[in-house]
Amino acid sequence: MTQDQVLEEFRASDALLEGHFILSSGRHSPVFLQKMRVFQYPDRTERICRALAERIRGAFGQVDMIVSPAMGGIIPGYETARALGCPAVFVERADGEFSLRRGFRIPEGARVVMVEDMVTTGLSSRECIAVIRQHPGELVGAACLIDRSGGKAEIGVPLVALATLDLPDYAPDALPPELARIPAEKPGSRDLAR
Repeated sequence: MTQDQVLEEFRASDALLEGHFILSSGRHSPVFLQKMRVFQYPDRTERICRALAERIRGAFGQVDMIVSPAMGGIIPGYETARALGCPAVFVERADGEFSLRRGFRIPEGARVVMVEDMVTTGLSSRECIAVIRQHPGELVGAACLIDRSGGKAEIGVPLVALATLDLPDYAPDALPPELARIPAEKPGSRDLAR
């Protein structure tokens, strides 16, 4: 699947939004990719996650488990794991910190890939990776549907993305005037988990 085909799945789902958005990282952007609008369509979700699974196989070989951060990573993590034929689990916030809960475990020697929906600064990816490293599996890399950092986000392991975009984002105190004039919306889920 090409980057244009990935973006077409977002456009066709009315998931490529323009305006003034506060990202889950706290940064501001004139572009927001509302992946949950894509995820409401099982056929679209299956297509993009199957393509991500192919990229994962090509980059990392055999994978035994997918681990994703809640909330946004659960659906792509599950669907990508389904395409890879392996289990999917997720980390979630408890008292503001990610942890592996619900009786999930990472078996010794399991080849693990962390799967995210979007990467902007890489914060939730790094937090998820830190949890994975507390368990006996072998973390072989990470993958995401969209890397909106243009490949600049450092997450500490090799990252493959279905699409790599260089979308602008700004610190709250460094907004360009044209963005500052637009009321900000916060469509992400990070604060919902607390």
